Amino acid sequence: MLGDKAGLTFPLLSDPEEKAVRPYDLLHIRGGPKGVDIARPAELLIDPTGTVRWVNLTDDVRVRARGDQVLRTADRLGLGARP
Repeated sequence: MLGDKAGLTFPLLSDPEEKAVRPYDLLHIRGGPKGVDIARPAELLIDPTGTVRWVNLTDDVRVRARGDQVLRTADRLGLGARP
């Protein structure tokens, strides 16, 4: 798998049929090369019940939430690591 070859320790999602991006309103219509639809850059925190608790959206793939920001937010929402 691509993630294994790259040495990643987390799963990657391939969503060519847009089944994951559409429910979260993350489809950027005509936002890709030659006007193709692409997923919007985003980070989401989803609780164990499947409820989206935090979203960071951007129109620029190079702009992302910092790891420490995501971790602080997860802790504030009670989604941090459990003992």
